[in-house]
Formats: sequence, structure tokens, C-alpha cells
Amino acid sequence: APHRAWGKDGGTKAWLFFFFLVLEITSVLGRQMMLSQSVRRVRPGKRTLGNFAKPASPLETPGEWTTWFNVDHPGGQGDFERLDAIHFYYGDRVCARPLRLEARTTDWIPAGSTGQVVHGSPREGFWCLNREQRPGQNCSNYTVRFLCPPGSLRRDTDRIWSSWSPWSKCSAACGHTGVQTRTRTCLAETVSLCSEATEEGRLCMDQACTACDLVCHMGQVNADCDACMCQDFVLHGTVSLPGGAPASGATVYLMTKTLKPLTRTDSSGRFRVPGLCPDGKSILKITKTKFAPIKLTMPRTSLKSATVNAEFMRAETPYIVKNPETKARRAGQSAALCCKATGRPSPDEYFWILNKVPQPYFPDKGKRGQSLLWLYHNNTLLDPSLYKHDGKLLLKNLQRDQSGEYFCKAQSDAGAVKSQVAQLIVIAPDEAPCNPTPESYLIRLPHDCFQNATNSFYYDVGRCPVKTCAGQQDNGIRCRDAVENCCGISKTEEREIQCSGYTLPTKVAKECNCQRCTETRSIVRGRVSAADNGEPMRFGHVYMGNNRVSMTGYKGTFTLHIPQDTERLVLTFVDRLQKFVNTTKVLPFNKKGSAVFHEIKMLRRKEPITLEATETNIIPLGEVDGEDPVAELEIPSKSFYKQNGEPYTGKVKASVTFLDPRNISTATATQSDLNFINDDGDTFPLRTYGMFSVDFRDEATSESLNAGKVKVHLDSTQVKMPEHVSTMKLWSLNPDTGLWEEEGDFKFESQRRHKREERTFLVGNMEIRERRLFNLDVPESRRCFIKVRAYRSERFLPSEQIQGVVVSVINLEPRTGFSSNPRAWGRFDSVITGPNGACLPAFCDDQSPDAYSAYVLASLAGEELEAVASSPKFNPNAIGVPQPYLNKLKYRRTDHEDPRVKKTAFQISMAKPRPNSAEESNGPIYAFENLRACEEAPPSAAHFRFYRIEGDRYDYNTVPFNEDDPMSWTEDYLAWWPKPMEFRACYIKVKIVGPVEVNVRSRNMGGTHRQTVGKLYGIRDVKSTRDRDQPNVSSACLEFKCSGMLYDQDRVDRTLVKIIPQGSCHRASVNSMLHEYLVNHLPLAVNNDTSEYTMLAPLDPLGHNYGIYTVTDQDPRVAKEIALGRCFDGTSDGSSRIMKSNVGVALTFNCIERQVGRQSAFQYLQSIPGQTPAPSTIRGRVPFRGQQRARRGGQRRPGGMASLRFRGVAQQPLNN
Repeated sequence: APHRAWGKDGGTKAWLFFFFLVLEITSVLGRQMMLSQSVRRVRPGKRTLGNFAKPASPLETPGEWTTWFNVDHPGGQGDFERLDAIHFYYGDRVCARPLRLEARTTDWIPAGSTGQVVHGSPREGFWCLNREQRPGQNCSNYTVRFLCPPGSLRRDTDRIWSSWSPWSKCSAACGHTGVQTRTRTCLAETVSLCSEATEEGRLCMDQACTACDLVCHMGQVNADCDACMCQDFVLHGTVSLPGGAPASGATVYLMTKTLKPLTRTDSSGRFRVPGLCPDGKSILKITKTKFAPIKLTMPRTSLKSATVNAEFMRAETPYIVKNPETKARRAGQSAALCCKATGRPSPDEYFWILNKVPQPYFPDKGKRGQSLLWLYHNNTLLDPSLYKHDGKLLLKNLQRDQSGEYFCKAQSDAGAVKSQVAQLIVIAPDEAPCNPTPESYLIRLPHDCFQNATNSFYYDVGRCPVKTCAGQQDNGIRCRDAVENCCGISKTEEREIQCSGYTLPTKVAKECNCQRCTETRSIVRGRVSAADNGEPMRFGHVYMGNNRVSMTGYKGTFTLHIPQDTERLVLTFVDRLQKFVNTTKVLPFNKKGSAVFHEIKMLRRKEPITLEATETNIIPLGEVDGEDPVAELEIPSKSFYKQNGEPYTGKVKASVTFLDPRNISTATATQSDLNFINDDGDTFPLRTYGMFSVDFRDEATSESLNAGKVKVHLDSTQVKMPEHVSTMKLWSLNPDTGLWEEEGDFKFESQRRHKREERTFLVGNMEIRERRLFNLDVPESRRCFIKVRAYRSERFLPSEQIQGVVVSVINLEPRTGFSSNPRAWGRFDSVITGPNGACLPAFCDDQSPDAYSAYVLASLAGEELEAVASSPKFNPNAIGVPQPYLNKLKYRRTDHEDPRVKKTAFQISMAKPRPNSAEESNGPIYAFENLRACEEAPPSAAHFRFYRIEGDRYDYNTVPFNEDDPMSWTEDYLAWWPKPMEFRACYIKVKIVGPVEVNVRSRNMGGTHRQTVGKLYGIRDVKSTRDRDQPNVSSACLEFKCSGMLYDQDRVDRTLVKIIPQGSCHRASVNSMLHEYLVNHLPLAVNNDTSEYTMLAPLDPLGHNYGIYTVTDQDPRVAKEIALGRCFDGTSDGSSRIMKSNVGVALTFNCIERQVGRQSAFQYLQSIPGQTPAPSTIRGRVPFRGQQRARRGGQRRPGGMASLRFRGVAQQPLNN
């Protein structure tokens, strides 16, 4: 147990005898004798140390006890504190053959007093199995220690304790005997490891008394010799709150060696302090609860009095603005992890915590049927001497055991906050930085390229997982590495895929290595509109903090390029026309790059009403017809005041807009992400009972008004969950951080609203000043995660998962029949899918499966994805969740009872998985503490699914590239997108005249570049879209590879593009402007085959007059979406989802419906086994396969050839 050790540096023999006697008694009795507050002042991990276990009597068994160990947590099967696992982590800190074992819970309850079934022996250790406990109860979290033979332990206290601090100043006055102390900090997060002395003391005699050495240039020295006093001077001061109201009850201090309280402000915020000196040096400190302290320097003056004015600023909890970054190093190298927080006051202390990465451990090696356990080291507080409470942690000469997850904790008088976790990977000097073997990655082949070997349309091209690796670094140690290295493809192999009648080239990943990461840019796009009718917020402003970063257009759309170091994107949308309530949103985005689309819904501002400032006013808060208001605002008379603090007594225009959670359709208009930071710096969720936005203005001048002493009366009948009543609080939103901060508590009050009705209300007090958005919320700790994945089609293949999908969940109130509210929503959350899906946070309950439910929906670029059907056929394999857990979750798609309803969401009961149930341990619901298991779950684990409605489009790239993940880009001459961060999409509009819709293909090959000439970049297929007004007309917007520089930026390539309608088609006409452009920009491809069209793609970004649509963007999907919208619209600046067939057309084909028995070109090629048209070369430059259709029969003539036209070659006539 912690104790004090005293030295012998002075004093009488009696003093020494007395202290040694006390220490001897303490040693015999095993009690904790310590200096006052010695342990309470030193708080490892900011937890107060509890009672320590009484050590065993040394007379029972000779030996020495180890420190306490806790290598496992009671999740999963139970708590396993096995001796071999402790040896695995702690080595010789425990002996090989212990004599005794002692086990206690982390709450310091002996194992034998818990009433649980436990097992243990000194030779095997201790374990507790969840399945052996009472129903509904799991094992406690146990910690153990062992009694070892004398001298068998290695004392390794350097890892647990910091260095001793310098001896303190002698406590006695000069010339007398006193005490000196020194302290050290326990660096272990586990309290049981801190069993040694935290403070030492020794006797001392201070130096001989000397005269006061303080020199006063003005006034005289005070009795304490720490300040100068001027008896004839008086300081007057006035202190106000934000908004001008007087700051009554504030305390005024003089800052000397210790804070000296001088006075308090009166009801008018004024104070008077006599006797200070106006020397321009003395500093006053003024404090008030919930406000940041004010420091004032005394004015320098020769007058007998002076007046100072000060205004409080609201205290703000620290907020992380710079998070540490994940890094990889080799042993012996150095790394810096940086953390920065802001707040009011600014954080003055930083702590760094290391959490060891989990390692696999088999409790019973060699036994069959034993499951794999993951053992976690407890969070370890790093020695503050390494970083001196600064936000920069410098780690030199790294060793492999320093690998793990690091995060910082910033602290100020206003609270604390924890950063995001950064992983530090340390590998051996000769270890490979990446797994050289690529993982499997399937690409889909064209519809005419079925593979008999795999019995599918898929081919495995492999890929390298993108993760941080230990690559080349310069000598500088920076917060952000100068060069970021990632695992990527270092070696590829060219292969040819045999299709029906032709060969398809591809490049397969053969080896992975560490290389420079592909540069990416994160983008957020969206549309801002009203929650009630979808009216766009036109020409509104978008703010990030105090900076305007974007503006909405006429349709309410906006685009924002996110700064590189942004971790949490908080945007405020301001309507200049004041139709809508200003809305703050926390938007998830893809940190690895690419664009994410968000629909932003805003509440319409309530029409203002007129209030009399001299009367008491009651404003109801409720928006559901036929239901009582959730709450009421009571504004007492004479509560309004102007911005300068002057009372206001005129008429008030008041607009109070309430977001009623009983109306489920308003859930998407929720402000922020309903989170707050607790006292220990952790982020916790809130469950809302309603939000309200207030706007008070002078009726005559429209000047904004403040209001003090406002009461909120919350109807307790609206709170049916008993545990929520005592925890209900009033919150306000910090628009800069998007976090909610506490305004005050509620208390019970009975009121008679009608003659025969007495109701109980929860009453809270608040002031309306600089913040105008408030929330009636309770913290909710019953949390889980839902595993969701999005796919390109109903095939649900792991390789066809989509990244960048916005998956949202609305937490619904408990069902009827449980002690809870009527059906309402309580929380709204959104996350972005990554390469392994997404984990959605949601409320859950382990006692009542129906206690909470969740409504889940997904969208990509504004397009709603479909959920898997639940009726008429209920298929667990398609849904992705096995039985019987699926029945317990009560999965229902939105059209389950009415097929006319949209199919884009599903609803489930949030039944928390039982730890002892095997069928519930593998998803799709994960307990909150199992986030890692959710994030790393393989595709075979249970999950819910969304999918895109598969359109008639197909893309094939010779060099595989995932457009959802820009970091998958590979340097290659045949890459479809030659330059990352600059994605250029090109489309051509093809008109089809005929009774049927036709598939159109573009085949894209190198045209003029020596590295790519005659080689395939890729193919694109699309089906024409029927014109709404013309029954025999359809059109297709077909992508082709743009001409331009290749990845090496050395020279351009004019892509050879072949447009092939896959039917009985004849080219009718070519856009005259396009043809003229191609003629004037040689070389020119000659078109002898009238069933197709060949061109060398233009270098210039032509427009709708040519039938060509080109868009460049930093995200490939955005570029394609915009270009496609313009192509559909037939304009260069518009956008449409309806095909306009007669405008902006480049090519026109006449197509007839194929008669029975007539073959397509592909069928014809399939009928000639092994025959592949040989490529030809024109002047040794461009090989290609000639394919000319005869005018009769739709068959191709052998030897048909398309050619290129060069200078001096006759021109082909224009087809009209």
C-alpha cells in the first residue's frame, strides 16, 4: 500500500523516535499511512485511487507478492487471467511456479465475495466463464497477483513510476523545523499496480530568517511580503456577461504567489477594491462559474482612483483541432505524434496514453475446439517527462514493444477532451514493410466473356490493401511526415482473358511493396432544402467556424474541398433570406479521398409573434396536432435587454422554432450529431426530447435581443422512461465544434394548469444570449453498432462493395407495451462506408429486444439504395443475417406491408447480442465495446445489405481501378485515368432510331502514343434510353477515354475510340461540327464500316454543339455524374435525368429489330471457334481488328478494315 518514508535530516531524538515508532506500527499492521492528500493529489488516469487490498501476513508463507495483473476483460466467453498469458506479456515480472494466487475485481471485491463461479490455481492462473453465471449476468473484471518464492521476482518499477520530483520547499517558517516532500506519478492505468509510495517526506530546517527582499517602486510592502499596497488608491470595476448583462457574484483575486480573494461583484456587476497600487504590473483575476477567467493588469496612473471594465466569455470545453497521425517506423527510428486543442481557457496540460495493440492468445494450446482470444493491455499513461505536458510526443530510438495505439488528453479548468487514436507501427529493421502477396480482388467481365474455369463472369486481378507502411523518411521529425508511404502494387503481370471471339488484356497484381501514397482530395457535395417540402435554400452561406467556405446555388447545391488536416467536419448553413433556421451539421466524409454527397434538411423558421417585454410570456413547444406540447418557455416580465446590457421594455418579435421528435419526418433536420464531451474527455451520445431555436428582436429596429431568467417547463408525462427523468438536462449547441454543452439541470415542480388538473413539470433555468439553439436531452449509455455494407448489385460479392455511401440510422422510441414514450425518434446518425462497410451507432437493450428499434437507409450521390426485401420472400441468405437471430431482430423493409412504399430502408429491433450466445456473437449487432470487432469483421460475418439498382452500364479497365477508392490508382500507361486528383470524364451522345433499345459499346485504345498505340485502355457498355415522346427513338450517353497526357506527363495520346451499336444498325449521320473538328485536327480515322464509328478523340473539351461532353473534377464519380447529366440534357451547363434525344447529338444510327434466326456480330464470332481477327497496322502505328458488317444478313465480311487517315490521304465523305 502507498506509504511515507521519512529521512533523518534534522530535529531532536524525540522527533525521530516518534516517527520511527509510527512507521514501525504502520509496517506491522499493513495500514496506509500517508501525508494528507498524497494519493488523492496524484491521480493516475484521472481516476481516484480506491482502497487497497490488505496484504497477506508474511508469517503465513514466506515469499513476495507480484504486482496486480489484468490481461483480459470479461467480454466474449469470460475473464481469463491465465498464468501463461501473463508470462506472455510480463515475462519475469511473475515467477514460473507461484506459491499462492489472490484474485479481486477491479472494484476491489475479493473473488470469493462476488457470488460468481470462478476457477483458479497458482500453476494455471484464474478464470471465470460467462456461461456458468446466473442468467443475465456476466463475469466481473478480475485482477490477480501471485505469491512467489523469495528473490524470484525482477522489480521493474521504472515502467510503472515516473521519476521523483525535486524536494519541496521546507514547510516551516524561517529558523524552524518542518517537512519536505517529493512525489512521483504512477503511470499505470490500473490502480492495483500503484501499490508503492507516491510521496516521501523528510525533516528539514529552513534557512535563517532574512528581511523581506520585495522592492516597491510605488506604495509599501504588505505583511506577507508578496504585494505592494497603496492605501490612498481605489480601483472601481464593472464586469458584464456576454450580451451585456451584469456579472453578479464574480470573485476578484489578486495574483501573487497564491491567489488572494479581494471582493465579489454586486448585483450590478460592479466591484470596489481599495489599497492596490496602479503600477501597471499587478494582475487581477476575475472568475465566475461557466465562464472563462478574466485577467486584468492594473492601470498605470497618478490619480487616486481608476475604473476598469471587463466582459466574460463563455467557458468552452477543450476541443481537439489537431489529432495525432498514424505512422510506421523501423526499430531505431524516431517519430513525433502531435496533438493540439483549443478552448476557453486554453488547455494547459496534455497527457499521452498508450494502448497496446491486441495480440492473439490461445488459452489451451493443442486442445481442439478452443476459440481464439484477443488480449488487450490496459491504457498506460506515459511518463510526462517525455513530453512535459505538451501536445508533442517525441519518441526516439523506437523499439517494437512501443507499437500500439496512442492518443492524447488535453485538460483545462473547463474540462478535458481526448484525441482520436493514432496507430504507431514499429517493425524490425530487416522486416518487409508490407505483405508482398496481393489479396484476392475480383473484377467483372463483359457479358460476352464467361469464364468456364471459374464458372462465372469474374476474374481475380488481385490488389494490395492500402495501409501506412515504413518507407523512406528524411532526417526531420515532424508532426506530419514529409512523404506519406502506403502499401501498393509494385509489380504487375500482363494476362489475356479469352472471351467469346476476342481476347481481353488485363494487368494482374503480382507483388506489393511500400511506396509513396497516391495524393487524394476529400470533397463534400450536397443539396440544402426545406424539411417540409424540399424548397432549396438558394444562395445561402456555408460556414466552417467563423469562415465562409462555400455558397449554395439556385438549386441549393454546394461543393466544398475539405482541408487536409480536418478530422471532424462541422458546417453551419445560414439562410440570408431568413426563411430557414440556421443549421449546424457534422458531416461524415471519406478521409482517404473522393466525394461524398449529403442531403441537408433545414427547418422552416416559425412565423414571429409579438410579445410585451413588460409582461410574463408563455410560448408552447410542440408541433404535433392533437398532442400536448412537450414543454413551454416562460419569459418573466422585464427579462429582455439589448446587446449593450440596457433593459428593453418595448414590443418583441419572437420566433421560436421547435423540432418535435414525435414527428418522425423531421429526424433528418437534426442539428449536429447529438454528442457531448464528459468530464473525462470521452464523447457520449444524447437522446433528444426536442430542440428549439429562438430569435428575439426589437419590433422597431430589428435589433437582436437577449433574455435572462428564462424558465423551461418540461411536461413529465412526455418522459415515460423513469431513468431519464433524473438525468434530463438543458443543453446548448456550440456552433464551432458541433458539440452540445450543458446549460443546467431540471427540478420537479407541481403546477395546476387547469381547475381540475395538477401536473408535474421539470423546470430548468436558462439565459438566452450568444447561443440560440437549445436541446432537451438525456445522456444514454446503452449503445451498440450495426454492421452495414453496400453493394453494386444483388449479387452481394465482397469485391463489389461500394465505398462513400452515406448510411443513416434514425433511433426510434421503444414500441408500445414497454415503459417508454410513444413512437418517436430520439437520435439521428450518419456514417460513410469504407472498404469494409460501416458500423452505425445506435441505442440497444439487452433485457428487452424490442425496447429500441432502428430505421436504416443509405444513399450514394443523392441516389437512394435499395434494402433487401423482407416479403413476400424472407431470405436470410440475401439479407445477410442467419436465423434465429434474424427473427429476434424483426427485420422489415419499408414496403413489407405495402408494396407501393419505397424500398430504400429497413427497420429492426435493437436487441443487444448476448455474450453467451454463439449465434449472436458474429454480428450484425455488436456491443459498444466491440467496435474493433465490428470494423474488422470479414464479409462472411453477418451484416445488413444495401445495393444499387443495376443499370444497363458496364465499365472495364485494363488496369483495374476502384473509382470509390482513389488511393487504388496505379501508375501505368494504360490507366484509364492518367492523373490522380484530376479526373477527366468524356461522353458522346448517340441517337438510335429504331423500335428497340440497343446496347452501345465504346472500345478505347492507344492511338498516337508510342507506349500505348494499339493497346486497350478499356471498354464501356451502355443501353440506350427510350425517348418519352418519340416511341421509335432512344439515345445513349456513352463514356470514352479522353485524349491527353498519360501518367508520365511526357506527351499526349489521341485515344482511338470505336463506337459500336450491338445490333442491326447502320450509321445515318455524324454531327457536322464534330466531323469538321476531326478533319482539322489530324490524323483522322477513316470509317469504312457503316455499322460503327471510329475517331481519334479530340484533345479539346468540346461542348454540346459537337455532341461531346467533358468534365474535369478531383473525384471520378463526380466528373462522370456531371458529364452524364449534361449529356442527358444536351447542354454544356445544365443537367437532367431525363434523356433529351434530339439535342446535343454526335452520332445517329438507324437500327432495325433483329429477325428470328439472324445473328449479332458477337453471335457470329462465337460461331467460329478459335478464330480471332488478326490485328492490322496502318503504317506501323495503330493495330486494330477490322469488323465490317455486310449490308445484308448483318454478318461481317472477312478482311474488313477500319483505318486511320494521315496527312496526304484522301478524306472519307461525310455520312448524312
